[in-house]
Amino acid sequence: MPDKNIDALIQLLDDPDEGVYGHIRDRLLEYGQDVIPTLEDAWEQSSFGILFQSRVEDIIHSIQYGAVYDGLREWARNDSDDLLAGVLLIARYQYPDLDEEKLNTQIDKIQQDIWMELNYNLTAFEQVKIFNHILFDVHGFSGNTSNYHAPQNSYINNVLETKKGNPLSLSILYSILAQRLSIPIYGINLPRHFILAYLDSMSIAAGKTIAESEVLFYINPFSRGGVFSKREIDYFLEQLKLEPDEKYFRPCYNIEIVSRIFNNLIHSYEKLGYPDKVSELQHLAKALIIEE
Repeated sequence: MPDKNIDALIQLLDDPDEGVYGHIRDRLLEYGQDVIPTLEDAWEQSSFGILFQSRVEDIIHSIQYGAVYDGLREWARNDSDDLLAGVLLIARYQYPDLDEEKLNTQIDKIQQDIWMELNYNLTAFEQVKIFNHILFDVHGFSGNTSNYHAPQNSYINNVLETKKGNPLSLSILYSILAQRLSIPIYGINLPRHFILAYLDSMSIAAGKTIAESEVLFYINPFSRGGVFSKREIDYFLEQLKLEPDEKYFRPCYNIEIVSRIFNNLIHSYEKLGYPDKVSELQHLAKALIIEE
């Protein structure tokens, strides 16, 4: 659509007739993210007042929200092997102008620091010890114990900026770094506390899937990478009065990890009293459902 036609539509956004506004809104939504810069300019330069600005904000949010939903559907169906891509899509819900280049640079720096210390002749325990030293001692990451349920703990850009996160976000960062460095560390979807498993690389080399591979030990990034065994998981489940289930001991799929981020965010915003965000996040989570 020529710019002059877009400008003409935008000029009509202050029409008091809701029917006219609804038609104009639908027309602008059809053009997706390309129209956002023009809408933002109109918002900044407008002398139309609050009604006009609120309508512009609504349209921009709807376009960005739709892009996140579509992105999640595409990711779940075709790109779910890339965990970071799914995590970034969730971050874009709250931070549509997210600087992905800056974020990737931050992750690359941590990865480089770990790589400089790694020796692939090291044992699995020794590798984890290096991971823990670089991530928690050198870069200063830690569990956000003082504000555990804050939604910021679920957005990867905030975690990288503040160096604080919840068990899930710290585990996500830890596993992304490990897998980039060809170290078989994957997420375990344990109830109430997400953890990681260090897999037996020989199992993987023998052709077993990630879910089928033997677990050497477990890692708790929220406790500075503490290492523990299956016995501790058994005890944890016993405290929760839950029967042991194979899924609590085996790596989960990335779609399950991203779905759990949604659950955490929904819980956080419910506690804060943001029903609109809860509703939006519940709808976005449905984009991960792959119908047979």
